[in-house]
Amino acid sequence: QVQLVESGGGLVQAGGSLRLSCAFSRGIFGVAGMGWYRQAPGKQRDLVAGISTSDTPTYAESVKGRFTISRDNAEKMVDLQMNSLKPEDTGVYYCYADHYGTRYWGKGTLVTVSS
Repeated sequence: QVQLVESGGGLVQAGGSLRLSCAFSRGIFGVAGMGWYRQAPGKQRDLVAGISTSDTPTYAESVKGRFTISRDNAEKMVDLQMNSLKPEDTGVYYCYADHYGTRYWGKGTLVTVSS
């Protein structure tokens, strides 16, 4: 069974940085868009950043200029570099990947930003 595995969450002070990584548990071909969603406590899951196969990124307005998404097509990995973190960035971050019409999700990694 193909799974997405995330890593890199944790506790950080406001203004700090974290890097999230996500990869498939085994080799897979034909991966299309990849990216990250965030779910804050008591709120819906929202898109944070996405990236196409041609490395075209999309960012939520709230993270533009602070977060950078990147992908490694050979390794089927997607990373999210998060700088200048704010308490409102706190939440569970979920990786996703689209593969022939199916969206795969990771189990989520918790990011907590203290003020």
